[in-house]
Amino acid sequence: MTELRVAAAVGEAFPALAVAAVVAGDLRGDTPWQETERLLAELETAAADGDWTPPAESDPGLASWHAAYRAFGTNPRRFRPSVDALCRRLGKSGRLPRISPAVDTYNAVSVGHGLPAGAFDLAAVRGDVELRFAGPGDTFTPLGEPDTTEEARTGEVVYADAADVLTRHWNHRDSDRTKVTPASREVVFLLETVEPGTGRKVLDQAADQLAGLLAPHAARVDTHLLTPDHPAVRLR
Repeated sequence: MTELRVAAAVGEAFPALAVAAVVAGDLRGDTPWQETERLLAELETAAADGDWTPPAESDPGLASWHAAYRAFGTNPRRFRPSVDALCRRLGKSGRLPRISPAVDTYNAVSVGHGLPAGAFDLAAVRGDVELRFAGPGDTFTPLGEPDTTEEARTGEVVYADAADVLTRHWNHRDSDRTKVTPASREVVFLLETVEPGTGRKVLDQAADQLAGLLAPHAARVDTHLLTPDHPAVRLR
């Protein structure tokens, strides 16, 4: 059994927090997903035509993430929330990265809805996963650097399992150990909001779209919602 939890201290610090956990079982991510390719192309065309631009720092969704980062002591202009970095990349280069069908899919949903998104390969997760504040001795292996170990800063928000930290600065960077690859078969995708206005509505729409994109390529897709009032779900 694997559980996903939001620590009470994180829920208290960020009362508008909501996390959609979309779990895909028997995922088939080793062949192209045409609908995802279409979405990526649409976003890139919109950026090229000027019909889409990166959200300004005054955008409520992005502003809420910058405020959250500052609240736990991280400079969001130095370590940007994942959606901020991804949107800026599209705005600057006109292209979104092509990594794998599953990763490309959550990136497209992230940019399309202006929400941070990520995923963990559940086969690589050890024990339960918790969204919590980092403590002394918490270690992290950055994505793409399997031989590197760094220490998380005490007090930053992280996802962590029983072994070590899975993300730095909440959603700024992922761990190499739990990265999603074309061979990943059981994956939890995460979408997040801390925006107290329309954030929850946007999150629900994004989760529905993500689940719909995953469904043709998985034997099962289940969506769970975590909030400070409902802080734990069983993933498998």
